[in-house]
Amino acid sequence: MNKEGNSEEQLDKIEADSITVEIIDKKTGRMFRRNLPIRYVETDNGLILSGETMEGIPSQIAFFSETALNRMKDLFGKGPDTHRCGDQ
Repeated sequence: MNKEGNSEEQLDKIEADSITVEIIDKKTGRMFRRNLPIRYVETDNGLILSGETMEGIPSQIAFFSETALNRMKDLFGKGPDTHRCGDQ
């Protein structure tokens, strides 16, 4: 059960239309918090941040998990040279 008394459910995806960034300035040691209009999507493959440039052009940054990188290596033939279904 979580804090609200609801049973925990397995999350496959976490999404938000904005994010909060909290940083500590290296020079002063002061903490700053900013709410940013950046779309956030996280799955077991990694996370994607989407927004716009200063010119209003859509932009995305993707951060891949190790699992996703290994899957991509397999797709491009760069993974281990073994059969998935045992010895053949």
